[in-house]
Amino acid sequence: MEILIVDDSKVMREMIVACLRGVADLHFTHAASGLEAIERLSLGRFALVFLDLNMPDIGGFEVLEFVRGQDALRDVPIIVVTTRGDEGSRDRALATGATRFMTKPFEPTDILAEVRALLPALTSATA
Repeated sequence: MEILIVDDSKVMREMIVACLRGVADLHFTHAASGLEAIERLSLGRFALVFLDLNMPDIGGFEVLEFVRGQDALRDVPIIVVTTRGDEGSRDRALATGATRFMTKPFEPTDILAEVRALLPALTSATA
């Protein structure tokens, strides 16, 4: 299964991959900006997307709007992972189409638990 990780911080992208490294059959594609995310989403098929809200070009809210406006992408689970911990950002992200909302810093076990909840085929995988 292919997972898209969208964050302008390479360290954050690598941290998410590290949280999931032990899960069998997961592959990762990275995007460092909202524009790059939209390009990758337009060209590939992803089982899940991790999405930061704060990016230098197209922000996470706009990426959410794009994804949920596309028939082929409408059902792709999206986990927003952001430094924005306020209720307004959380409510807006969920209303715009995020499946889950997590704040940074996060616990590695929380990332793994969310992925397993959203991708039930992985429940028997080891981590």
